[in-house]
Amino acid sequence: MFLFESIPWYSVVIWVLVIGGLMLSNELARRNKYIAIISFIVLPIILPFAVWKNTAGPGSSVGSWFHWAKVYSALAGCLGFMALRYSKKLSKNKYLLAFPAIILAVNIMEAVIRDFQCYSFDGVVDGMLMIGGPWNIMNGIAGILNIITISGFVGIFIGKDKNKDMLWPDQLWFWIIAYDFWNFAYVYNCVSDHAFYAGAALLLSCTIPAFFIKKGTWLQSRAQTLAFWMMFVMSFPSFVDTSKFAVKSSHNETALFIVSAISLAANIAVFGYHFYKVFKNKRNPLTQEIHTDLDAYKQIVNENK
Repeated sequence: MFLFESIPWYSVVIWVLVIGGLMLSNELARRNKYIAIISFIVLPIILPFAVWKNTAGPGSSVGSWFHWAKVYSALAGCLGFMALRYSKKLSKNKYLLAFPAIILAVNIMEAVIRDFQCYSFDGVVDGMLMIGGPWNIMNGIAGILNIITISGFVGIFIGKDKNKDMLWPDQLWFWIIAYDFWNFAYVYNCVSDHAFYAGAALLLSCTIPAFFIKKGTWLQSRAQTLAFWMMFVMSFPSFVDTSKFAVKSSHNETALFIVSAISLAANIAVFGYHFYKVFKNKRNPLTQEIHTDLDAYKQIVNENK
């Protein structure tokens, strides 16, 4: 295989089950406040002392500063989004509506920093084989462009149905796809042997719901599926490292370059479109929504307000 070593049929089955399991967990937490509280408050208090001290320590493939920062930044997003969803007062505060954009930007920047850091790596680092190169720089730049093109957080609102979803109508399919290309490239560059699950499966588990189950909820789904995955993999790192279901990267430099080139090209395209709209319509990305003229935007608003 170009991207990965051989992928046996049973790994494909487990890959599909991982996507389904994350989607189901996301839906349960989305629809039931008490499941969300147990998942994003109770478990993260227990796991570091009961499990992670033994499974996610220094030298393990999930023991780096990045993994610990990632799990808690994802959880911070889940908790912040829950606060907005379940408190009418908070959801009406225009300053607090910046929180989703800030936590998203911080999450991306964590990975950008790690990509730049991995440029100088060549060998086994934190239990993971890494091959640094220009692909890290390319994808780091793509991540910065992805942050710059975050738009329209002032238009975030809470849906009126019983699920009280956090909806972001200006965060549309083209930005999400560019993010997915960037994030997959990041995982492929920096956590290569986890990319089959932590890249492709994890990204699909939040993109599918946002496209086909409840449009406008991508960031909510992204935070929740990421938190579930990080808690799982930090508890059972052998699943992606040494189990029979693990799928290793090919560590092919051409593959590394192409994946990051696609990421960079996609984010340059979105960057160009974003600022074309900004200048054409004289919009301020920090105080106004950018894509209110698009049918995809109008559908989210019309169906939920």
